[in-house]
Amino acid sequence: MARFIGAKTKIARKFKEAIYGPDKNFEKRNYPPGQHGQSRKRSKPTEYAIQLTEKQKAKYTYGLLERQFYKTFEEAARKKGVTGENLMKFLEARLDNTVYRLGFATTRSMARQLVSHRHITVNGKVVNIASYSLKPGDVVGVREKSQTLEVISDSVAASNPSKFNWLSADQKALKGTFLAYPERESIPENIKEQLIVELYSK
Repeated sequence: MARFIGAKTKIARKFKEAIYGPDKNFEKRNYPPGQHGQSRKRSKPTEYAIQLTEKQKAKYTYGLLERQFYKTFEEAARKKGVTGENLMKFLEARLDNTVYRLGFATTRSMARQLVSHRHITVNGKVVNIASYSLKPGDVVGVREKSQTLEVISDSVAASNPSKFNWLSADQKALKGTFLAYPERESIPENIKEQLIVELYSK
């Protein structure tokens, strides 16, 4: 499975935002990367550049490659409703993202690894596809044989899944229910999805 394995702090600095979560290195250097750092004079970005940057930020935030991201966008465009909001809902409904939101992993990349290593179940059956799209009512849990893993117990202890109102979490049982597709205002990610729609509409 292809995935981004580069320097995450450098990517976060590119977007001037800690898109991968708390990052001490980002806090020390929260300006764009490059030889001249903060002193470099940067020209005003074009409309296309702004739209492209927003798409790239969404891709890196959710850990998708271009082909995966575009397929998700196409699905959102076919669905009734506002395309940008549908896009965000479908990204949130991914299994790896839900594992992260439920607190079984501290990052989305860790969540993808748990899924691909067969530690996660959906409705009692092991699912090892990170992009698996959940439907309302699906129950996501940690496989019984994997419930003693230290990385999972440490993640659960540090998490607070109750802040996501589209999920119902039972941390003692290490499972949670995907109640519904989230409303856009409930999704905390700082992404201007309308710019992505405008980019793909050209």
